[in-house]
Amino acid sequence: MTKPYADREIWFLTGSQDLYGEETLRQVAEQSQAIARALGESDEVPVEVVWKPVLKSSDAIRRLALEANADDRCLGVVAWMHTFSPAKMWIAGLDALRVPLLHLHTQANVELPWAEIDFDFMNLNQAAHGDREFGYIQTRLGVARKTVAGHVSNPAVRSRVGTWVRAAAGWKATHELRLARFGDNMRNVAVTEGDKTEAQLRFGVEVSTWGVNDLVEMVDAVADSEVDALVAQYEELYDVVPELRSGGERHESLRYGARQEAGLRTFLEGLGARAFTTNFEDLGGLRQLPGLAVQRLMAQGYGFGAEGDWKTAILVRAAKVMGQGLAGGASLMEDYTYDLVPGEEKILGAHMLEICPTLTTARPSLQVHPLGIGGREDPVRLVFDTDAGPGVVVAMADMRDRFRLTANVVDVVPPDADLPNLPVARAVWKPRPDFTTSAEAWLTAGGAHHTVLTTQVGVEVFEDFAEIARTELLVIDEETTRRSFAREVRTNQAYYRLAQRL
Repeated sequence: MTKPYADREIWFLTGSQDLYGEETLRQVAEQSQAIARALGESDEVPVEVVWKPVLKSSDAIRRLALEANADDRCLGVVAWMHTFSPAKMWIAGLDALRVPLLHLHTQANVELPWAEIDFDFMNLNQAAHGDREFGYIQTRLGVARKTVAGHVSNPAVRSRVGTWVRAAAGWKATHELRLARFGDNMRNVAVTEGDKTEAQLRFGVEVSTWGVNDLVEMVDAVADSEVDALVAQYEELYDVVPELRSGGERHESLRYGARQEAGLRTFLEGLGARAFTTNFEDLGGLRQLPGLAVQRLMAQGYGFGAEGDWKTAILVRAAKVMGQGLAGGASLMEDYTYDLVPGEEKILGAHMLEICPTLTTARPSLQVHPLGIGGREDPVRLVFDTDAGPGVVVAMADMRDRFRLTANVVDVVPPDADLPNLPVARAVWKPRPDFTTSAEAWLTAGGAHHTVLTTQVGVEVFEDFAEIARTELLVIDEETTRRSFAREVRTNQAYYRLAQRL
């Protein structure tokens, strides 16, 4: 079975001590290997699980933590105290650990063999004892972690472990991420501003600016043969309108769109960048605002933010990685306008051009239309409706002393009618718990207007990601009320300022 994160792994750590004797420790090793194997062989856990020998001393724990930090394949560690593992042994290791941690509170057996239980059994099977000691020291040290309780034979337990793996993969991706900004952000816009130094410290991402005309040189240098190959792909994958096809009166517009895609990809690959931004106010010698090129690169896993919004580009890249191998997609999104029919309120999301086609299983239409902004040639773009189903809309904002993630659980729905005069890709959704509560909570949070919409993963992935990053997350879902949300925002304001001094 090929795992979605085939080039990564998580390490399974088991805590015990020397007091129990060789026979007991042999059973501990065998049973912990069985637990690790059950996780690794399950469909719910999308990565290889590597079992590590039972940990019985402070020095062994510390050395293993340092090894995990240094191994680029290691996404994180899962720790289980099979027996009683005195927590002072874990202080140095937990203090040194820099990769994500999941505390799995489980045991070898599902049911108790009531008639056979003796004290040897109790000494061997005491995770209920050992994990409480481990939980204490994690809390005492302020260790960020996810805790999952239950037997690994339970699909819900394995699913929660798998969700954490995806968050850890997103965390790893941001720490390996180089992001190229072509120009600055849109003039006079507040929420797309942010502290790039703090972003590198918090998320590991390197954000750098490149001149647009550096990209123009790369676009202009694309060989005609490469353009021909991309145009052939377009005609195979999409419904290309006649005016863009070979011999059509606007075929050159399509060829320039292909030239942009090839040049942009080559530029990013040369930098080792997996995310980027553009800005319609700073296009230099580009003849079109990149539309099709951005859509296609997002579909290949690149993060993207419009109008220089590098924070959203980080989120799109993280969401792409966290959703790897799952049905659905992830894309830059923007709340544009509302349908306010009482009881049927909906949000119509779109952008000028740049919505990722992974959001649809239908065959997109490839079209060209005036943009009315940016002062360049009419750009080519893919047009489609996002597939119906559950989704999450997430934004990142710089709150001066911290970054804030705001997430809204939504239900993507079909448009009430065709949109023949709106030639852009789009999504329509009903926010939970309802439009009024959602919109008021979002505005109270100061959530950005640029977001990532993902239909691949649920809100728990972002909860895990925020915990790993020690970053604020506000969630708007079916349980949200205006009063409780406003109280949470006020409480968080105090907590995160105090936490910086703890």
